[in-house]
Amino acid sequence: MNRKLLSIILILVVFGLVVLSSAGIVDGQKKFGSSYYYLTHQLLYGVIPGFIGMFVFSLINYKFWKKTSLFVLIGSLALMIMIFMPNFGHGLKGATRWINLGVFSFQPAEILKLSLIIYLAAWFGNRDERTKRWSYGVLPFLIVLSFVALLLFLQPDIGTLIVVSLISLGVYFLAGPSYKQFAGILLVLFLGLSAIIVVEPYRFDRLKAFWDPSVDPRGISYQINQSLISIGSGGLFGVGYNNSSQKQGGFLPEVIGDSIFAIIAEELGLVGSALTVGLFGTLCFFLVGIAKNASDKFGTLLVMGINIWIMSQAFVNIAAISGLVPLTGIPLPFISYGGTALVVLLLGMGIVFNVAKD
Repeated sequence: MNRKLLSIILILVVFGLVVLSSAGIVDGQKKFGSSYYYLTHQLLYGVIPGFIGMFVFSLINYKFWKKTSLFVLIGSLALMIMIFMPNFGHGLKGATRWINLGVFSFQPAEILKLSLIIYLAAWFGNRDERTKRWSYGVLPFLIVLSFVALLLFLQPDIGTLIVVSLISLGVYFLAGPSYKQFAGILLVLFLGLSAIIVVEPYRFDRLKAFWDPSVDPRGISYQINQSLISIGSGGLFGVGYNNSSQKQGGFLPEVIGDSIFAIIAEELGLVGSALTVGLFGTLCFFLVGIAKNASDKFGTLLVMGINIWIMSQAFVNIAAISGLVPLTGIPLPFISYGGTALVVLLLGMGIVFNVAKD
C-alpha cells in the first residue's frame, strides 16, 4: 500500500474518533445512557468493517470496476428505490434515507456516491472526443443525473444531491467536454437546484438565514448562530478538549453530524481548525499525484472522482457551518458520525490503493 496515503487516512480516522468521542459525550449519555455510545458504534460499524473492506478492495484490480460499472450503478439505484418500500425504508426527522434490515441499517445514498463515480469514470474513460457529442456525452449524463436527482429529491436529501452534482460535474469536466456543453449543464443544474429551493419553504429559509443570520435567531437562524458562537469562542487554541459549553449546554444542534467542525473550532481553536483543513489538503495532494500516475484514463477519472467527492463534501460542510454558504446538512468526511459513510469512504480508498500500485 501507498504508505503516505495510508498514514493520512489513519490520521483522519483517528482524529475523527477523538473528536467524535468529545462531541457525542453529552448527547450519547442523554439518549442512550452511555457517554461513548457514538464512539463505540462508529468503531464497530464504521472503522472495523471499513478497514477490512479497504484492504479487500485494495486487492481487486481496479479495472474490474470498469467492467461491472453499469451493474454497480443499477444495484445502488435499486437500493435507493428500496428506501420507499414500507418494509425496508426507515425515516428520521422527516426524511427517509435509511434501509432497515433488522440487524443493522444503512444509508444507500453513501453507496450511490461511489457507484456513480465508478460509472462515470468508466463511461467517460472510453470515449475521448466522443464526449463532446450530444449523444455520447451530454444526453446520457443528464439522463443518469436526472434519475439520481429525482430519487434524492424524494427522500429528501438535498445535501447529498449537491455533493452528487459536484462529483458529476467534476468528472464530466475532467473528461474533456466542450465548454458550451459544460456551460449548458451548469445552467441546467443551477435552474434545477433553484426550483428545488423554491418548492420547499424551509430551504428558502436557509437562504434567508445565510444572508442575514439575525433573522429569527431562535428559529431559522438558530443553528448558524450557535455554530458561529462555538467557532468564535475557540480563539487561537480553543477552550480545551471536551470543554465545549455549546455541547454541554445542548445549544448546538447536530454536534455529531454536520456541526462537528464547530466543536473542533471551539475546543481546539484556530490551530485545530487549520489542522483539520490541512489534513484534507494533504489527502487531496496525494490523490492528485496518484491520479496523474494512473496507467489509463479510467484510473485517473476514478481517483479524481473520489477526490472531488471527499473535498467537495469537506468544503461544503466547513463553509456551511462557518457561515460562508447556506446550511445544507452535509457531514464532514471521516469525522462526522455515520457508519455507512465511513465504510464507503474507506472502500473508495481501497480502490485508490489498487490504482496507485498498478
